[in-house]
Formats: sequence, C-alpha cells, structure tokens
Amino acid sequence: PWWRVMCLTGVDYFSTLGYQPGIAFLAAGVLSPFATLVLVMVTLFAALPLYRRVAKASPNGQGSIAMLERLFPEWGGKIFVLVLLGFATTDFIITITLSAADAAAHFIHNPFAPRWLTGQMQVTLLLLVVLGAIFLKGFKEAIDIAVILVAAYLALNAIVTARALFEVFLHPKLVIDWKTALFAQHPNWIAMVGVCLLLFPRLALGLSGFETGVAVMPLISGADQDARIRNTKKLLATAAAIMSVFLVATSFVTTILIPSQAFSSNGEANGRAMAYLAHQYFGSAFGSIYDISTILILAFAGASAMAGLLNLIPRYLPRFGMAPEWARAARPLVLVFLGVAIIVTLAFHANVDAQGGAYATGVLVLITSAACAVTLSAWKSRMRWVYLSITLIFIYTTGMNIWERPEGLKISCFFIASILFVSFVSRATRATELRITGVQLSAEAADILSSTGNEV
Repeated sequence: PWWRVMCLTGVDYFSTLGYQPGIAFLAAGVLSPFATLVLVMVTLFAALPLYRRVAKASPNGQGSIAMLERLFPEWGGKIFVLVLLGFATTDFIITITLSAADAAAHFIHNPFAPRWLTGQMQVTLLLLVVLGAIFLKGFKEAIDIAVILVAAYLALNAIVTARALFEVFLHPKLVIDWKTALFAQHPNWIAMVGVCLLLFPRLALGLSGFETGVAVMPLISGADQDARIRNTKKLLATAAAIMSVFLVATSFVTTILIPSQAFSSNGEANGRAMAYLAHQYFGSAFGSIYDISTILILAFAGASAMAGLLNLIPRYLPRFGMAPEWARAARPLVLVFLGVAIIVTLAFHANVDAQGGAYATGVLVLITSAACAVTLSAWKSRMRWVYLSITLIFIYTTGMNIWERPEGLKISCFFIASILFVSFVSRATRATELRITGVQLSAEAADILSSTGNEV
C-alpha cells in the first residue's frame, strides 16, 4: 500500500526534522518561521505539482533522469545522465554523512551517553562503519521497520510540538518578545518577505524526498499502471502535507523557546532542536526515548541512501557499457561509498551545519533537472508557463545555493569527474575486449565450404 511505501521514503524525508529547525534558525534567526513558510509554499505549490507530473511520466520509477535521457538521446544524453548521477551521488552520500553526524549529535548530548563515547567525530565514524558492515553482510530494506520508525518518530514529534505550543500559549510574553526582536531587525513586512526569499536557498534541505518518492514507484501496489500513478500521487501529497505542518510548527516553537546561543556550533540545540525541547519539558527519560527514535530513523535514512546508491549506479552504467566488472557486485560498491563517506565526514569535521550546503546542492540540482524535464515534455500544453515559472524558481534557488555555499558544487564535481573517468576508462577497455572466442558453422555453411575444397 502507498502509505507503507511512504514510510520507506519518510525515513529520509521526515528525519530531516532532526536538524532542519536548527539549520533554519542559523540561516534566518528570528525570521526562521517565515522563511520556513516560504519553503512550505515552494514544497506544496512547486515541487509537489512537478513530481506528480514526473510520476505520470515514469510509472516504473525511472525518475527525472530517465526523462532527460529520452529528451537528449545518444551520447549527449549519456553524458548528461552521468553528470546528473554525480549530483545524485552527492545527494545520497551527504544524506549518509549528515544523518550519521546528526545521529551522533543526539547521542553525545544524551545524559546517559557513556563518557568514553562522547566525541562527535568518533560516534559519527562508528555509525558509518556499522552501516557499511550491515551492507557487507547483506541488507534488504524492510518496509515494516520503516513503518514502525516513522510512526514512532512522528508521534514523538507531535507530542513535543504540542507541549511546546502549550508552553507558548501559557507564556504569551514569549511571542511578544519574538515580535519585538523581529521588527527590530526587519522594520516592515516587505523587508521580511524580501529577506525570506533571499534566505530560501539555505533552507532547501526541507525539499528532500521527492525524487526518492518517485524512485520507489515499483513497490506501490495498484490494479494497473494508472492506479499505481494515482497511489504515488497520494504518497507525494500526503508526505508533503505532513512535512509542511511539522516544518512550520517546529520552526515556530524552536525559534521562540530556545535561546539563540543554544544553536551555536557547540550549543545543546545544534542539530537537535526538538530533542532539546523534549529533554527540557519531559525530562531525561522521555528525552532519551526521543533521542533513540531520532538516532534510529537517521541511521535508517543512511541505510536508505546507501540502498539508493546501490540501485542507481548499476541501473545506468552497465547499460551504457561504462561500468567495470566489479561495479556489478554490491560489496565492492559498498566499500567505495563507505570510504567516500568517511572522507567527506573528516573533511566537514562531522558537522551537521557545514554539510547543509552540499546536501542542498545535490537535492536542488535533481529537482531542477526534474523541472527542466517536465517543462520540456509539457512545452506544447497550456501548462508550460506554469512549469517554466517553477523551473526558474529552482534555477534561482540552485544558483544562489551554489553561490553562497560552493562546497556542494566542489563535492559534486569530484563525483562527476570520478564517474566520467571510470565510465570512459571502462568503455575504452571494453572496446578492446575479445568478445568472440569461436565460430560454430551451421550444417549448410559447412557443406558449402566443403564443396569449394576448404577445410572446416
């Protein structure tokens, strides 16, 4: 059923609640709730209609990459796909490293964490090694586990959010103080709207999950292809609606109730704003339950991303004749991706905030490519101007994100260069392979050669 498959995509999409409120506050400060509202508007009225169209065009889960491959055939299309695979790899790798880093943040700030295991880098690397070990042994995504994790995580977030909103209701002065600080920094509503639009690219992490939602279409039940498409649209709409409500609510309560210094790099709310509130209003026992739920869903988000990599790369490269033989096996790829994830973690010092730009770059490039594909495919319809407007929004967002945080593009270029290098070397090697080791003649051909006096 579509709602169970939604939970599988939700371990990636919904788990961003673990760090999105903190990242939003660091980007927008007291303006965070309004900046998040802009994100929600883009989610519901831009990304959602876009991927409903992608779902209709790729009922077997090919996604926007396959749409562009069909629009740009032959070698031009292949190169374009390889470049997009580089950005997709960035998205999935940073999902693994950022999720592990945020899970580590929840672990080390828990009062029951052992003293010998309190280093952010130490715990993050340990989680990555455990993730790699699971895949080396053999891992199969379990939707039942995803359903339990997502249900528990959303329920706990609903409880914490409701308690935080009740706290705001009991102390209306907190809202007055927030409004005072808001208008002190931004004198009028026009200025606020302008700043929110400028800050939107920094909050683009909240758009993750749409491409994954389309990729899992083959798992969704339906009497026929049209039914599967309808169920996928239900999945996308429900996930977007749930996430939108939580994004606005959590951004509002964390901005009002958490001191700004707690969001700093060494603050207790950095990367774990909702966990901070859970411990503050429910105590260490409930807070630890929330931490465990968050750690598990973030770890499963990394597992989902790893599974996505293992499904995505072999889907295209072998078909293009651009994959070495070892790339057909899962375990060598796991070792490669695990090594890259460790290097990325070391480069960013296992910092959640520092990886936000790279994550957003991968997500936004994929969404922008989907917008371009949909616009081109619908160019002869009356909706072309709507899709063109959406495409321009995502082009602006992607460009601003790359301009402000170029580290994401640098990492993506590394993955693109690596994929292109391996692909072309593999293609060149295959061009010199001996494909035919013998010829077996038919009886008729053998008789013809024998009649001419040639030996067979």
